[in-house]
Parts: sequence; structure tokens; C-alpha cells
Amino acid sequence: MNVEAVVKDDYLVLIEVWEASVRATHDFLNEETIVELKPLILEHYFDAVHLHCVKDEAGAIIGFSGVEDGNIEMLFISPEARGTGVGASLLVHALQKQGATKVDVNEQNIQALGFYEHLGFKVIGRSELDGQGRPYPLLHMALA
Repeated sequence: MNVEAVVKDDYLVLIEVWEASVRATHDFLNEETIVELKPLILEHYFDAVHLHCVKDEAGAIIGFSGVEDGNIEMLFISPEARGTGVGASLLVHALQKQGATKVDVNEQNIQALGFYEHLGFKVIGRSELDGQGRPYPLLHMALA
């Protein structure tokens, strides 16, 4: 799978992928939180990371990742593309090309936890609150 850099013109597609992915995997988030996060991600968080994506045969973005300072800050896959290797391709790119060695995972996101553990990450710490101070505990993981 080809991983390529994201351009700013892709942000509206990325936020659609983000929302679809979150709704499929983050059932612990309420609607209010998703609505609050969406403009923050679109207007601030995308610009704070180095974004890369995978596209399908038709050229549509089906997954993306954002890395900054060795941290995988975001990795989201379209629900229909889950289990096809898109996430693994983005993760391998983040590790090999972007020097990523760490990731924070919502404790309630068991699928993501399993994904990162399967690919060599181990839990090294825990925080009671997420990055916005909300009561969604984070597991801090590092490449073993």
C-alpha cells in the first residue's frame, strides 16, 4: 500500500474519515464530545502534526495518520477499510519513515489497544484524563 503526504486541501476528507472511524470504534464518546472535537481537529490538530494517508484504487483517502515528535498522535481508518492492512501500512510508515516510537490510546478503545500490542507496542503508563482534560483515560504505549 502506498502511503503519501496529505495536503491541506485533503483536510475536509480527513475529517470525514475521522468522524466515521470514531463513530465505528469510540463508542465511549458521547455525541457532544464528537461535535466539540471535530472543529478542533479540523482547524488546529491537523496543522500540528505531519499527516500521511492511504488511498483506495479510485484515489479516495481511506486512512490517515499524524505524527509529531516521535508520537503517533492520530491514526484513523474508514470503517469499510478496517482489517485490510491500511492501519498497519500507516503504522509501519510512521515507525520507519517518521521515527515514531510512542502512541497514546484511549483505554476504552480495546481494538486500538490490541492493534498496537500486536505490532509491538507495550503499555508504559496511564493517565486518568485525555489530552483535553476529559475523563477518558489514556494508556501510554511505546515500541518494545
